[in-house]
Amino acid sequence: MSSILARSRKRKIAMSKMLSRLGLAMRAGKLVTGDEIVMKAIRSREAKLVIVAGDASNNTHKKFRDKCGTYKVPLIIGPDRIRLGSSIGKPERVVIALTDQGFADMIREEIEKTPEVEYIE
Repeated sequence: MSSILARSRKRKIAMSKMLSRLGLAMRAGKLVTGDEIVMKAIRSREAKLVIVAGDASNNTHKKFRDKCGTYKVPLIIGPDRIRLGSSIGKPERVVIALTDQGFADMIREEIEKTPEVEYIE
């Protein structure tokens, strides 16, 4: 029983670190949000990592999965839109993109520790 609690605690810590790093990226100006702006960042190859909210519509998931696959941008199906938005000091956000490789790498490291999110290369 204690090992289950320990794993649950580790997941929560990893998720918390990932969300706080998103906030740091936002304050550093290395993150963009919004459907059209993220799509533009993908097309211009500025996006280094795209995160789509886990509760986004199937259409949104497919649209970004296809576009990221075409342009070879890593995609993460992350936490729900409320947690995603609050982590960057905004209301609900469905899609965000990191435009800095360093921040993208930090987030990917935390994702590997967090089974709550789906990482798609």
